[in-house]
Order: sequence, then structure tokens, then C-alpha cells
Amino acid sequence: MSTKDNKGTAVITGASSGIGAVYADRLAGQGYDLVLVARRADRLQEVADRLAYAYGRKVQTIVADLAADADLRRVEQAVATDDSVTLLINNAGVGGLETIADADADAAERMIKVNVVALTRLTRAVLPGLIKRNRGAIINIASVVAYGIAVGGIYSGTKAYVANFTEALQKEVAGTDVKVQSVVPGPVRTELWDVSGISLDRLNPDWIMSAEDLVDAALAGFAQGETVTAPGLADAAGLNTYLGARDHFYGSLFSSKPAARYAV
Repeated sequence: MSTKDNKGTAVITGASSGIGAVYADRLAGQGYDLVLVARRADRLQEVADRLAYAYGRKVQTIVADLAADADLRRVEQAVATDDSVTLLINNAGVGGLETIADADADAAERMIKVNVVALTRLTRAVLPGLIKRNRGAIINIASVVAYGIAVGGIYSGTKAYVANFTEALQKEVAGTDVKVQSVVPGPVRTELWDVSGISLDRLNPDWIMSAEDLVDAALAGFAQGETVTAPGLADAAGLNTYLGARDHFYGSLFSSKPAARYAV
């Protein structure tokens, strides 16, 4: 049985494998009880049983497809009414490199539902309780493609949403003790690639991080108070340089008159 103080309950989506399963392991080891959410009941229960035995924590499972409206509402209801929730990890995601013209419309809709809609609704479900209790955190898994269009526009678009949404949320909770972190991984060796039908062999092997290293770095960044954690970024000052340039550009977009180049 764990001797660590109970830190409340961490809700983790996409918890049956990969990044989500590693988060579950690390957080149980830190003293969190868990609510694990995923589609695959057998794999999810295996993770839950292993962690309950290893760490002596309370581990609940919710089998749900977050692209299905009824399942998503069921998860929302469960986490919104659980006052023990202190941490939400929005990890579940659907990948794909399809171009917009070639993408299957239904597959694109599923990607948006999981990567954008579910993340937004689950954040909205837990946030009022966290603010009311003035305690807890939300961690959203974005991607490096949020900052560049190197892959399919649908996937990169969903991750750009996650990055912007999370940054806005950070501003909204400023002045409270609720913390919000955006995690920005590059390619991570998980089953997401197999499900997406994309071979990691197409990528530079020096870019590919293990799920364990990604999560350990993300949690270290969270403990250090980082609002954006990019585990592959060697020079942390580069992020501030980028954000500063972006904010300067944003500020330059406002004028009551069209620019002179338009001769209006």
C-alpha cells in the first residue's frame, strides 16, 4: 500500500496504452487515485489492475469512445460530479497525415471530435469544480505540429486549437491556484502511429522520443511551473523568443485604415 499522501484523483484519457498509460503509472506513484478513460476495455482493465496492485491506489475505469456523443456526455457527467478530481490529463487523440482533399470526411470528423471537442468539453466539465476548490490542474497534450504545417492540415489544425485553447485557459485561471500546462511533443513511439497507418520509419529516428521520456519530462516541467513544456526543445529561451515575436506580430495587425500597399 502506498504511503504517499492522497493528492486527489487524476482523470486520464487515452489511458490504455502509450502516453496515457505512462501518465497513469507516474501519477499513481505520486499518490493520485485514478479515473482512466479509453475505448479498449480489456487493455484498460489490465492497466488499472496493475497500477492498483503496484501502488495501492483507487483506480476506476470508464470505457468510452470520446468520438461518440453519448459516451462523451457520460464521461463529462462522471468527472463533473466527482469532487475528488484535482487533475485532468487530456491525452486521447487521433492522428493522421492525410491532406484535406484526400481525407475521408468521416475520419476527419472523428479526429476533430476527439482532439478538439472532447478535450474542450472535458475541460469545461472539470474546470468549475477546480476553480471553486481553488486547487488542481489541467494538462493538455498538444504537438509540435501546432506550430508548423509539416503534416496534414486537419491534424495540425486540431493541435493548433489545443495550443491556443490551453494558452487562453491559462490566462482565464490567472490569479487562482489552478494550473494549466500545454505539452508539446514531437513524434513519440506509441500505438497511435499503427492506428493511423503511418510508419515511424518515415521519420528521422533522432526525432522519436519514448513515451516514458516524454511523460517524465512533461511532469518535471509541470513541477517547475512551466506553462508550455516542449521536451525536445534544447534551448528553452527559444520558446519565449517565438511567443514574443508572435505577440508583436499580433499587436501590429490592428489599424483603422488599410495598409498603404493596398492603395485604398
